[in-house]
Amino acid sequence: MSTIKPFFRQQYRSSLGIAGEVLKACMERGIEGMPISHISMKTKVSYDKAVESCRKLIDAGLIELTRGKRKYFKITEKGIGFFWEFQKFQDFVKEVKIRY
Repeated sequence: MSTIKPFFRQQYRSSLGIAGEVLKACMERGIEGMPISHISMKTKVSYDKAVESCRKLIDAGLIELTRGKRKYFKITEKGIGFFWEFQKFQDFVKEVKIRY
């Protein structure tokens, strides 16, 4: 059996990890918001998975949906606070080398 590890190894991402990436994408976009197609591309998840994550975040009050010509997802004040706390959690997890 070969001991060579594949160069590209698929990394598992939890729902929480994906939600964190959605929040990060919305944070980077600012008050303009971001359409779901851009969220999907930025987070590298399918369109359906991006919609599912956004629905959960809307239900939690972390992002909001605004409608114009297109639907845009914007981070809320509560979402910004959660994002920074989540960043601290991720830093801690990396420090103690555990996988969530």
